[in-house]
Amino acid sequence: MMQGDMTIAGPEIALALWAMAALLLGAFTRQDRATGLLTWLTAAVMVALAFWIGGREGTEVAFGGSFTDDGFARFAKVTILLTGAAVLVLSLDWFERRGLLRFETPILVALSTVGMMVMVSAGDLIALYMGLELQSLALYVLAALRRDSVRSTEAGLKFFVLGALSSGLLLYGASLVYGYAGTVSFAGITASSADGVSLGLLFGLVFISAGLAFKVSAAPFHMWTPDVYEGAPTPITLFFSTAPKVAALGLFARVAWDGFGMVSGDWQQIVAFLSVASMVLGSVAGIGQRDIKRLMAYSSIANMGFALMGLASATEFGVQAMLVYMAIYVAMSIGTFAFILSMERDGQPVTDIGSLNLLARAAPLRALALLILLFSLAGVPPMIGFFAKFYVLRAAYEGGLTWLALAGVVASVVGAFYYLRIVYYMYFGEGGAGLDRRMGAVPGVVLAVSAIVMVAGVVNLFGIEGAAAAAAATLVN
Repeated sequence: MMQGDMTIAGPEIALALWAMAALLLGAFTRQDRATGLLTWLTAAVMVALAFWIGGREGTEVAFGGSFTDDGFARFAKVTILLTGAAVLVLSLDWFERRGLLRFETPILVALSTVGMMVMVSAGDLIALYMGLELQSLALYVLAALRRDSVRSTEAGLKFFVLGALSSGLLLYGASLVYGYAGTVSFAGITASSADGVSLGLLFGLVFISAGLAFKVSAAPFHMWTPDVYEGAPTPITLFFSTAPKVAALGLFARVAWDGFGMVSGDWQQIVAFLSVASMVLGSVAGIGQRDIKRLMAYSSIANMGFALMGLASATEFGVQAMLVYMAIYVAMSIGTFAFILSMERDGQPVTDIGSLNLLARAAPLRALALLILLFSLAGVPPMIGFFAKFYVLRAAYEGGLTWLALAGVVASVVGAFYYLRIVYYMYFGEGGAGLDRRMGAVPGVVLAVSAIVMVAGVVNLFGIEGAAAAAAATLVN
C-alpha cells in the first residue's frame, strides 16, 4: 500500500530528494561558484519530471485520499514545472552580473515547486495547508534574497506578515469546515453538504476562499502584490507572477469542485466577486504606474480576475477556459519579464517605463517582440492573448454570468491603456536616456520565442485546448 502511494507521489518525492541532496552539497562545500551548474541541473530535473508526469494517465489516489493524481493535477504540474525551469534558466545571467549567485536560490525554487505540486493534488484540508505553507515559506525567503537591499527586505517582511495573516484566515476556515462537516477530506465534505450547506460550513468556505485569494493576489487581498513585485529581485518577481498563481488557482478549483461541488451556487458568488474586483482594480490602478514591475503587479491582479471568471462560471468549460488562460498568461509573462530582465542603463537595472522612449530606433527587434507580447496581454487579435480572454468571457456568458462578462470587456478595454502606453513610448517617445543594447543570449531567445508563440499559437494553441478540456473533465466529473 505504502509502496503504491510512494509511486503515485513519485515526482514530488523525487524533486524533494533532489532539493535535499543539492542543499547538502551546498552546505558542506559552500561553493557558490557551482550555483550555475546547480541551476541548470535543477531546471533539467524539472523538465524531466514534467515529461514523466505528462506521460501518466488515469486517476489515482494515495495516502488515504490525501493526494490525488488526475488529469487536472497533471496539467497544472506540467505548467508549474516548465515555468520553474524557465525562471531558473532566465535568472542565471541576471544574478551572476549582480553578484547574487547563491546556491540556495535553485533549491528554494525547487522546494517551492514541490509545495505547488502538492497543492494541486491535495485531497483534504491537511494536504492543502501542507502544500501551501511549503510553497509560501520558500517564497518568503526568495522575496528577501537581496539582504543588502532595504526594498527587498521590506518586500520579504510584508509578504511574510500578510502571508501569515492569510494562513490564519485559511486555518480558521478549515477548522470551521472540520467542525461542521466532521471530516477534512474533500470527498467527506461533499457528502456532508449533499442536502445543503450549513451556515457554519458556508462561513468556513468564505474564510478558506479569502486565504486562497491572497495567494492568487485577487482583490481585495492584493495589497502585498505591488510592493513585493517591486522590491523582490526581478527573476523572483517573474517566479511570483507565474507558477504560484497557477498552483493557487488550481488549488482554488480543487477545493471548489472536489470539496464543495454540490453547492456550486454558494462559492460561485464568492469567486465572481473576487473576479470583478480584481479586474476593475488591476485595470484602473495600473494606469498611473511608472515602474514597470509595479505595472506588471497590477497587470497580474487583473489577469487573475479574468482567470477567476472561468472558475466563477461553475461549469466544466469554465475550468477548461481557466486552464487555457493560465497557460497562455504564463507564456506571456515569461516573455515580458525576459525583456524586463534586460532593461539596463550603464550596466545597472532600470524599471522606469520612461527609459523605453524610442527603443524602436535603437533596438527594433526587441521593441517589436515586446509590442507583440503587450498586444497579447491587452487581448488584441490575432494574438493568442485575445483567445485566452475570449475563452473566459464565453465561459462566463454560458454560465449565466452575463454581467461578469460585460465587466470583463470593460476592464480589458481600460487595462489596454497602460500596455499601449508602453508601445507609444517605444515608437513615439520624446527620447532621452535609453537602455543599453546588451541583452543576454538566454533572455533574447526566450523573448523571441515568446513573441513567435503569441502569433503562431492562433493556429491550434499548440494543443493546449484539448489538454485543458481533458483536465477539466477529470476535475468536474
